[in-house]
Amino acid sequence: MTSSDDLPLFAETHPWEDVQAALETLDLGDGLPLVPPTLDRFGAMVADRGPTGRSFGHVMPLMGDLTLEAVAYNCILAGCRPAELPVVLTAAEAAMEEQFNLLGVLSTTGTPTVAVCVHGPVVDELGLNAGGNILGPGNRANACIGRAVSLIMRNVGGAKPGIGDMATMGQPGKYTFCFAEGRHDVFPTLPVRRGFGADESCVTALGVSGTGEVLPAKPWGTPERVLQPIAAAMNAALDSTGSTERPERGEQVFLLPPEMADIISNNGWDLGRVQKFLFEGRHPYPFDTEDGLDDRPLARTPEDIHPIVTGGVGVKMTYLPLWSGGSDTVTKSIRSIGD
Repeated sequence: MTSSDDLPLFAETHPWEDVQAALETLDLGDGLPLVPPTLDRFGAMVADRGPTGRSFGHVMPLMGDLTLEAVAYNCILAGCRPAELPVVLTAAEAAMEEQFNLLGVLSTTGTPTVAVCVHGPVVDELGLNAGGNILGPGNRANACIGRAVSLIMRNVGGAKPGIGDMATMGQPGKYTFCFAEGRHDVFPTLPVRRGFGADESCVTALGVSGTGEVLPAKPWGTPERVLQPIAAAMNAALDSTGSTERPERGEQVFLLPPEMADIISNNGWDLGRVQKFLFEGRHPYPFDTEDGLDDRPLARTPEDIHPIVTGGVGVKMTYLPLWSGGSDTVTKSIRSIGD
């Protein structure tokens, strides 16, 4: 899937059922119906994007060539609008950075997938959901952007079940996993913490092994009562993945709804204090190991703990365990293509 000549494109009048059958025969889907990749849709997706045939790198595990045409084609299959292509491309590029360890994330027998978090003005421009049910259905931009990234990993990278993707169980997030970060007066956004501008549109790629619902401890009027269950979730994830055998910790990510962020900030806690509290929240590993009790901190450094304020009304938080095999999150400014 490297040039328009390699991509099956269809006339606008081609029967829908025949298009689906052809795409299924070519194994270009994820099991759900696909948007027909017509000549008109492809032309609109690549219009004003610069020269064709341009490569943005090679996608593991099978080193497929990430061309503009390949990105556009998978965006169409997923239902994306042309304005969303730069977000999809940037997310794919972020996942291709060495520290993300895309080969490990895609080819492991474990459950991780490439999740996408979108930040900044582009969230409102594209109508992404940073409110209630951000990880669920109901928002076209969230669903289609996440699905396009997943299809790129499958169709360009070769991460197909039993070929490049060796997951024993997999997870529903392999269909689509995209959400947007909200804004909070006290907690800076993840890109700002990493040196990007406050008004800069960015994308973060995360190698996420699943989701875990976490409730604050009652009564939940203090930062400690909000954060202690998050620390417990992080401990449980480390204990259940055999991470005691790994030489170092990595990052930790959790989604913090505005109500919980307000409780923390109204009690005078800032980002640094939250990170320090969780960094020191390791419970010794309860089982016997060759090296004794594992009492290392929950992350590589306090700054490697990333609360992301997002979501709607309510107190339920979400823990996003990153792949225990080793994957760092990567944030990139959204690429401008052909402007």
